[in-house]
Amino acid sequence: MEEPTDTEVVRILQARAALFQSIRTFFSERGFVEVDTPAIVPSPGLDVHLSALEVRGPDGGPVGWLATSPEYQMKRLLAAGATRVFQLGKSFRADEQGPFHEREFTMLEWYRTRATSDDVMADTEALIASLAGASRRPEAGSLTKTWERRTVDEVMREHAGSGADDFKDDEAFFRAWVDHVQPKLGVDAPVFVVDWPRSMASLAQLNADGTADRFEGFYRGVELCNGFGELTDPVEQRTRFEHDQQTRSAAGLPVYPIDEKFIQALEHGIPPSAGNALGVDRLLMLLEGADSIQAVMPFPEERT
Repeated sequence: MEEPTDTEVVRILQARAALFQSIRTFFSERGFVEVDTPAIVPSPGLDVHLSALEVRGPDGGPVGWLATSPEYQMKRLLAAGATRVFQLGKSFRADEQGPFHEREFTMLEWYRTRATSDDVMADTEALIASLAGASRRPEAGSLTKTWERRTVDEVMREHAGSGADDFKDDEAFFRAWVDHVQPKLGVDAPVFVVDWPRSMASLAQLNADGTADRFEGFYRGVELCNGFGELTDPVEQRTRFEHDQQTRSAAGLPVYPIDEKFIQALEHGIPPSAGNALGVDRLLMLLEGADSIQAVMPFPEERT
């Protein structure tokens, strides 16, 4: 990547600052409280497709991991009585590098009690339409359009030729997804893909038909967000975590501990809730018409 000129760096700083301010205004006007959770956490999450950066102390002993997401800590705030929270800050994931990935990136997450995934998809659509409408760049125009909603099974049949349940395992599913499906999503207007296979429920509750109450948002083949109608059952969540640990072990991946304080928060009680995690650098990239998130970051890894 060529070094940006000083003028380009300043312009990106201004664009990021304006975006952050607009995001904060959007949520403040809707009664959300901005929160600040730890960067170093006792468990970085057990998703098989995520790798975390370990933090060690002066004696070389493990201290924890850099957070791959603030999700556990934000949901603990829901258990403490918060009703609408958002966070705009850094998250970290090892072994992620490419046009849409950096090991350190900016994440927006928000959670609402007494809300459904439909409510949070409406939040997402309104937020991005507002940000795109304020943009002076023609590339942002399509982000003001109404978001289509498609099921995972529909888009898999259309673009991969097989239903969501026709693959032998999740790895085969994701290979087909990355190669044949995702690049064709949201070409003309953004789209939410809903009703994921049960095996990919993660921290989402299940729908009546057994699919996961999970949605992902895409525009021009880029994944922008990943949200859930939240699972609040501590027994089911522990079972899923233990299964994830077994899967990671069988695959030769690091096995992270279960966050017991998060499980305790679920035991204490979280009202029916929904939330979303949105990649801010990716959003700015699309608003700016850039071809990589590095182009809209003042200090991507290769320039630190």
